[in-house]
Amino acid sequence: MTGMTGTPLRAGLVGYGLAGSVFHAPLIASTEGLTLDTVVTSNPERQEQARAEFGDGLRFAATPDDLWARADELDLIVIASPNKTHVPIATAALKAGLPVVVDKPIAGTAAEARELAALADERGLLLSVFQNRRWDNDFLTLRGLIADGELGDVQRFESRFERWRPQPKGGWRESGDPAEIGGLLYDLGSHVVDQALVLFGPAASVYAESDIRRPGAAADDDTFIAITHTSGVRSHLYVSATTAQLGPRFRVLGSRAGYVKHGLDPQEADLREGKRPGGASSWGVEPQSLWGRVGSGESPLSGGGTPQPTVPGAYPAYYAAVAAALRDGAPNPVTAHEAAAALDVLEAARRSARDGVVVSL
Repeated sequence: MTGMTGTPLRAGLVGYGLAGSVFHAPLIASTEGLTLDTVVTSNPERQEQARAEFGDGLRFAATPDDLWARADELDLIVIASPNKTHVPIATAALKAGLPVVVDKPIAGTAAEARELAALADERGLLLSVFQNRRWDNDFLTLRGLIADGELGDVQRFESRFERWRPQPKGGWRESGDPAEIGGLLYDLGSHVVDQALVLFGPAASVYAESDIRRPGAAADDDTFIAITHTSGVRSHLYVSATTAQLGPRFRVLGSRAGYVKHGLDPQEADLREGKRPGGASSWGVEPQSLWGRVGSGESPLSGGGTPQPTVPGAYPAYYAAVAAALRDGAPNPVTAHEAAAALDVLEAARRSARDGVVVSL
């Protein structure tokens, strides 16, 4: 299953839309010890796009079922198809005896995520969730500041993933059909909630406001989530497609100092532009002009605080960790149980926004 020593682990990738073509395929192909073996897509244009980048040796399948018939030829299944397909495809892959990586959100409910986790545990198989933004440059920098005590005791964490997209783009991600698991709460919300839980621990209560702002939109496009953690930290998380003036990506306030960081990690933009990690020392590096600032008593916009060098982003580290888990028994980089805890928060946020209540967990 996990290949012989020195033999690359063979990955089958289900889906070659945005997630598959921009994130998963390039990162798999650039990871030592992994090879992109098969892409599941029946779209001729997407097949040609994948073949042009990854070579004529790349294989294709029309449906995921085609993979189960030759499960012994693969070592890993990566699911980058629409959200509503995550659970059935992951279930089939695990029953076929294959380890699985699933793009976030792993499922529509925490209960479904825990059922998948139980199946993986029962079969002794890896089930990991692609929470790539644990390897964002600003997040890695903030983890280091907290670990080193530079901020003191963190009291409030503000995280924004905001965009200005006044016109809906359409597609399943903006569908109002609950079966599609669309909307920003489950899309970008999966990222900001996961980051908050990793940094500050379990949620004790959740309050949320969720709106559909744009004419013609059918799913939430402007959502706020407030988490009170059992640690006492309060997280205020914003995800929006309707933000005409973008706020700081992070504003973190501690008993000793604060950290303010503007701008997004550059890795997604680089991947979209066709740039690839490939061992480049400049991967994930941002210019000094975008560094955040650490200080107290003054606004960073008026020169307050000290520039804090941003740690380079490291999306390739996720698949390197997956390969190590499969080959050497190293820890799963993101477990389904962790994803289920984030879904507990997202479900509570949806209920809070609907009913106008604070939800205790």
